[in-house]
Amino acid sequence: MRLVILGLGYTAARFADAARAAGAVVTAVRSRPGPDTLTLDDPALPAAIGAATHILSSVPPDRDGHDPVLAMHGARLAGCDARWVGYLSSTGVYGDARGAWVDEASDVNGRRSGRNAADLAWGALHPQVRVFRLPGIYGPGRSALDRLRHGPVARIELPGHVFSRIHVDDIVGAVMASTVRGPAGIYNLADDEPAAGEAVTAHAARLLGMEPAPLQSLGEAELSPMGRAFYGECRRVANGKMKRALGHQLRYPDYRTGLAACLQEMVS
Repeated sequence: MRLVILGLGYTAARFADAARAAGAVVTAVRSRPGPDTLTLDDPALPAAIGAATHILSSVPPDRDGHDPVLAMHGARLAGCDARWVGYLSSTGVYGDARGAWVDEASDVNGRRSGRNAADLAWGALHPQVRVFRLPGIYGPGRSALDRLRHGPVARIELPGHVFSRIHVDDIVGAVMASTVRGPAGIYNLADDEPAAGEAVTAHAARLLGMEPAPLQSLGEAELSPMGRAFYGECRRVANGKMKRALGHQLRYPDYRTGLAACLQEMVS
């Protein structure tokens, strides 16, 4: 595997580590120059794309809907000979489902039109594209445990409001599985148990030996506009295609098992 990873954030960096462990030669592309990495405007990148057997982009569009990868290299990626192309998208493209389940056939009508457009553009880019739609991502160093250790975390009481999530290692496992099985197309990657954010925070607090913060109404909580917008959407993300087509069995099927693993890594 000759893998080019465009964007080396939290999830993609862990995927790069897993790919290297499996014997892949990885070329990483970041927004800023660094050791052993390229930038999107590096003159060596076109050749790397041309030689790649696998390409993954984790670069989101900006607030105006501009995807820098597609803007600079879209035509090159569309015509490349890679046998696998992946894109990390968001389940936010489904918008508000009023608590109903969404799957890969659900409409794309999220409130962020730029994210919707990028998702659809990547899906149509190349015959071997896999678009991975991701819900809330958590894992070591980036979980409710870490937020609580840095200060109080509000618990919002909003009856019926749930959201889906996935541990970063299950993203890596599912994406790795897709390099050897499953057709091109769209995949929702999520755990088995959509749950209320306040329940996750309360469980994390108890794991840390803390008393969970009292519940607040949405009106009482001092949330940013983005935080309030989050509570304006409610959906449950179905993961059946991930299991059937990719054969990925979740290491952390719910937030309790995932947070337990995060805590173990935190204290080890």
